[in-house]
Amino acid sequence: MSDSETNSLLARIAAALERIAPADDGASDPDALPAYGWDGAVLRGHDRIDAPPLPLLLGIDRQRDVIAANVRRLAEGAEAHDMLLWGARGMGKSALVRSSVVAARDTGDIALVQAASDVLHTLPALFARLKGRVRRYLVFIDDIGFDSEEDARALRSMLEGGVTPRPGNVRIAVTSNRRNIVARTQGQQDDPVNARDDMDDALALADRFGLSVGFHKCDQDDYLAIVAGYARHYGLDWNRDDPDNRDEALNWSRRRGSRSGRVARHYVAELAGRAGRALD
Repeated sequence: MSDSETNSLLARIAAALERIAPADDGASDPDALPAYGWDGAVLRGHDRIDAPPLPLLLGIDRQRDVIAANVRRLAEGAEAHDMLLWGARGMGKSALVRSSVVAARDTGDIALVQAASDVLHTLPALFARLKGRVRRYLVFIDDIGFDSEEDARALRSMLEGGVTPRPGNVRIAVTSNRRNIVARTQGQQDDPVNARDDMDDALALADRFGLSVGFHKCDQDDYLAIVAGYARHYGLDWNRDDPDNRDEALNWSRRRGSRSGRVARHYVAELAGRAGRALD
């Protein structure tokens, strides 16, 4: 065999091997890590989930217990619901999802997979990668939004009854500021003929979630309890019974125009900074 024929044969063998075992695209092993990000094509792993301990999520006790129990059931291999967490901004919806996965990892093999709204159309490809594994996965879409009505219908199909439903070892968690998820345009609001149809279409998506949990703005007592809980957890010098401490915390919330768990944590971060501390 001539040198040129030998080189040609080697090139064909190399091409065949590449087809069998393609070059590394940066994807992570779906069974190896606690969390992943899905960019529409590649699953990239993260070695930790950034989340507060569940007991620190105060002011949302009922929501915390319901969501954490559902995620724990998924981790244990029991039947669990797809989840819609809706309502007030800053009240811990996304933190609760992450914290629940961290807690559930003590009872079963579960991983968090976060995907953005703009890659909803690629979820079937993600499901194909996760399907059939012993491990359980919670696919998390935070602050969901839709570029088109087709995207909303596609998600509805994946949740229930479509040709590409999510696998049995996968559940979906979505957060939204709106109970019905899909916002109505001004044109839809002004159209008296199709208003009911538009509302039914929006409800059709929200109704696909087996578990829908609302989050509401916290009152003053809940806000101060959240501040106290964070301060105690991080060993900061803040006393809820001290009028000066209490007034400063309330003024902090007034300057930001709301009382929420997020605002409370920002205030505690300010306290830590003054004390020369970092919040790990």
